[in-house]
Amino acid sequence: MSDQIVQVSTPHKAMIGTERWRHIPHNIVGLKELVEAHHLRRTTTTEETVGANTPDVSTQVPKIQKVPFFLRDKKDFENYYEPRAVSIGPIHHEKPWLQPAEFYKLKLAAQFIRDTGKDTEELYEIIKDNVNDLKDYYQDEGINLYDDDALSWILFLDGCYILQFIYSFLLGELKSLGIENEHVQQNDLFLLENQVPFAVLKLLMDPIPNQFRSLLKNSIEEFIRMTVMTPMECKNLKNPNINIDEVNPAHLLDLLHKVLARVRRPRAKKNLIKSTSHIPEQQSFRNIYELKAAGISLRPSTSCALLRDINFISLRFAAWLELPQLVVDNSTKPMFLNLIAYESCPDNFRTNREVTSYVCFLNSLIEEPDDVKVLRLKKIFYVSLGRDKEVAALFNELAADLVPNPEIYKDVKDKMQVHYDNRRVSTWFAEAYKTYFSSPWAMLTFLAALLGLTLAVVETWFTVKSSTCEPCSNCCNRKS
Repeated sequence: MSDQIVQVSTPHKAMIGTERWRHIPHNIVGLKELVEAHHLRRTTTTEETVGANTPDVSTQVPKIQKVPFFLRDKKDFENYYEPRAVSIGPIHHEKPWLQPAEFYKLKLAAQFIRDTGKDTEELYEIIKDNVNDLKDYYQDEGINLYDDDALSWILFLDGCYILQFIYSFLLGELKSLGIENEHVQQNDLFLLENQVPFAVLKLLMDPIPNQFRSLLKNSIEEFIRMTVMTPMECKNLKNPNINIDEVNPAHLLDLLHKVLARVRRPRAKKNLIKSTSHIPEQQSFRNIYELKAAGISLRPSTSCALLRDINFISLRFAAWLELPQLVVDNSTKPMFLNLIAYESCPDNFRTNREVTSYVCFLNSLIEEPDDVKVLRLKKIFYVSLGRDKEVAALFNELAADLVPNPEIYKDVKDKMQVHYDNRRVSTWFAEAYKTYFSSPWAMLTFLAALLGLTLAVVETWFTVKSSTCEPCSNCCNRKS
């Protein structure tokens, strides 16, 4: 490093010793230049936009990018964030274990082009003509290995594949095309690093006949509905309702996120706790069992697939916590992890960390397997993952190091805390019951201890009583 002494004007220079000042890195000059350039740019921009509306960052589309660094140290990272069967987009395009799927991508793309009645070159040119705009959907590290022609081909082929895969998936045609791992490929379509812009799908659908275009749009909406982690009865009721023209998604993962994070229209709030101004910030209840002890019952929400549809209803002698139904299976962990990763992208201003907050809320209720058991029995969790212990561990792991949005569910938490505090005595009795009567052996142990304590008290009483009486012989002598 250069020994050059950097002269930087600062009001605090006099407070810094001469020797310390010598060792300030010379690149502080570069930092100073950046500050001045930023100030100049901000001043110029302000002058140019006086009277204009400031852009709303919440409408800006986050770029397709790699999983944020702080999430990449998860155990078995590649099992949850990297595709296992098929690459979509440029980020994982060169992975050797994904190359066999290129054959099936070509096969499905060819079928899609045949069904559209368009020429291959015509559809490809549409993507190529728009490639500069499509590049803006990616961070540079995702596309810098490819020139425009190569990137255009990747987006074109993968876009055709996605549209035909979804259409054939719903018709049950994939096995006849030789695709045996359709559910693995389905999961791969919802990985953060495995996306193409939804604009690619729109560009490919726009020039085709109206009837087929409507079928494709409906198939995408149905595919998302089938992917949402809700029981089959919800899906059969066409719930949730989805319209891709209204939500304007950035990509398939964003579309899934928008469906899950929607806010249900508020309903009338009857018989609810009215004021929560005195409520402490910290919740003191630890799990579902303690809520039950405080008289709070659980029941499924009336809507399906809306993670924010969590309500608390409190009456004079009863209370209910309503939670959305959730299917917990092998796809749950990668799905949640990628939705959380999407919310965590530094340029994602379109979300309020709804999925992150939902996972953290569930984790605050699940302390042990018994809590999962209650969720199952109340038909809130539909578990096909394994034992309740594994489900509890899953949510504990998912929520590790996450920071929820404190405003989401705040009203629910506050009302729960008020009700819980008012029923604290019931909770103490519940803790005693759980400790001493939760199993036959615990009950026998408690009864044995109680019997032993009772016998000890009786024995002590007789000992004390007998010591206060005169010997029988003395009594007899008096009588004689």
